[in-house]
Amino acid sequence: MNKMLATLGLAATLAVPAMAFAPPAEARSVTLTTQLRPYGGNGAYLAFYLVDAQGRFHSTLHVAGGKAKYHTHLSAWARGRTSEAARIDGITGASVGSGQALRVSVEIADALIDAGYQIRVDTAVENGRDNPGEVTAPLTGAASGRPVAGRGYVASFKFDM
Repeated sequence: MNKMLATLGLAATLAVPAMAFAPPAEARSVTLTTQLRPYGGNGAYLAFYLVDAQGRFHSTLHVAGGKAKYHTHLSAWARGRTSEAARIDGITGASVGSGQALRVSVEIADALIDAGYQIRVDTAVENGRDNPGEVTAPLTGAASGRPVAGRGYVASFKFDM
């Protein structure tokens, strides 16, 4: 019994320093908060996605509005996402009503933060205007928590890390 306790004690002593030097997380949770303007009409569809420093599509973060037939109205996002069409099922939710807020949490790789990437938001409303690239926010620590105004349905957008 004493040998077993000694062995466990030694294992714990060796494990604690190793845990202190564990590598940092590879991704972090980022909360996207979007407040829509009151506009009347049907719920809005929104696509949140990342583009690289050259403006090329990187990946989809979240899509609000589950009916795929309306996703083409989110035109800048729809053009870029062709390679990931099958993967968006798990990152979609309901559309967002006039004047409402949407808050979602997503995981973003640490390597993309402060590396020239941007978060973009496309919006569209049935029988309303489509707004590709309505919001653009640099994916930087300095931009975290700072609201950005949209050019259409979005009153404000911000992300928090």
